[in-house]
Amino acid sequence: MKNILLPTDFSKNAFNAIDYAVQLFKDEECTFIILNTYTPLAYNIATFADEYTTMVTEEHTRINAENNLQEIKEKLEKKYNNPKHTIETKAAFNLLINEVVDVVEEREIDLIVMGTKGATGAKEVFLGTNTMYTIKKTNCAVIAVPEDFEYQDPKEILFPTDFKFSMENKYLNLLKSINTAHDARLNILNIYFGASLNDAQKTLKADFEEFFKDSAHTFHTKEYVDLVEAVEQFQIKHKVNFLVMIQNKHTFFENLMFRPVIKQMVFHTNIPFMVIPSIALKRG
Repeated sequence: MKNILLPTDFSKNAFNAIDYAVQLFKDEECTFIILNTYTPLAYNIATFADEYTTMVTEEHTRINAENNLQEIKEKLEKKYNNPKHTIETKAAFNLLINEVVDVVEEREIDLIVMGTKGATGAKEVFLGTNTMYTIKKTNCAVIAVPEDFEYQDPKEILFPTDFKFSMENKYLNLLKSINTAHDARLNILNIYFGASLNDAQKTLKADFEEFFKDSAHTFHTKEYVDLVEAVEQFQIKHKVNFLVMIQNKHTFFENLMFRPVIKQMVFHTNIPFMVIPSIALKRG
């Protein structure tokens, strides 16, 4: 049984991500928790509002949030009527990131799925601010679903990696389950400059191959190629429709996420992108 958190601001973009999650796990038993957080205007300008007005405004906002959440729940239940799925709702007077962190811990959340927008004029972004903070502040896998992405079964999954992660990472099981459930092919892409894999990386690659022995997978290598360009070219050539990375701080992932040429990666918001939190490597 998976526990999946679905934050929403009641936008079309947010519902699209919710809809994606429900379809992605249509054959698995899941509890979906649809979350909306709110901070009423009166709360933000408390110095200009009396206590009674603040309370009334908060109650009104809470009722609206709960009604909107109920509408989403009923819409999903009517559309899919999936006996394997349990849908819950939660409206909270809190900042989104703070509430997400609390719910992840309290409900033992396995995955967060949320919508994200692409570039808007001069403000080019890879992932939305809320998505970025969710990735950084929670020790949980996150799938960012791009705006207007129409659901497709993930058939070609791209996993760029430097083979510097731990096989004890529990979210590798999540990746394998998605790969298996959708009869997908996992494309493992390694890019290197000069020296190829060292002994530790070769060992991890062998362990990874053994772990995925019963799931379709293929290894690919590229030498002296810019990471961003390599991912983009591979995605186009192989019609990739699901991207996965492990958040490897200080190296591969961090360089990708925060480099000055981040605008080149806006392209990748065209497909769902799962970010897996890293765990410390054991040192022998």
